[in-house]
Amino acid sequence: MTDKTPTGRRRGAALEEAILAAAVEEFTENGYPGMTMDRVAKRAGTNKNAIYRRWPGRAALGIAAYRRMVERELRPPDTGDLRDDVLAVLRKMNGDLSAPGGDLLRGLLAGAATEPELLPQLHELITTSGAEPWLTILGRAVARGDIKPEALHPRVATVAITLLRNEYVTRGLASVPDAVLVDIVDEVYLPLLSARGAINP
Repeated sequence: MTDKTPTGRRRGAALEEAILAAAVEEFTENGYPGMTMDRVAKRAGTNKNAIYRRWPGRAALGIAAYRRMVERELRPPDTGDLRDDVLAVLRKMNGDLSAPGGDLLRGLLAGAATEPELLPQLHELITTSGAEPWLTILGRAVARGDIKPEALHPRVATVAITLLRNEYVTRGLASVPDAVLVDIVDEVYLPLLSARGAINP
């Protein structure tokens, strides 16, 4: 196997994109347990060395594939209302838990039992990744004058999705009831912004 395609040798970003696309396809079709470096390399039309130069192992590649899938699927809404935007994102993410993305996350969580190197990467994924759409939503609210700039902190911005993931992980639910999403927004998220002095009176 080589790093060549019918149009020539791929390098850099083009090859990395091909590998990630192949990993997502393998991840989606076979889950994390069935995703191997050999299968990803074959699907990407490259060799395992090209993958290992970018990701040190299957765990790192699995995390990268999941992150790529989530980032491409989520587009923050712009309803003109902070509460409506937050609820829309939570509902979209909640729906994704019963879609392939949810199955992939469950596979990664299960894999952490036998692959300890997954744990710190999963922690980073869950606690810090995905902040961009939330910061985008809050940034628009700041621009409208609905909230103050103090809200633009990644840990504050992602509290709502952290609470949703907690419901998913600790309760083993495939989908969280909509009433819980409303509670997260109305009883925790917006009051948190208010307590930090982030919501304009």
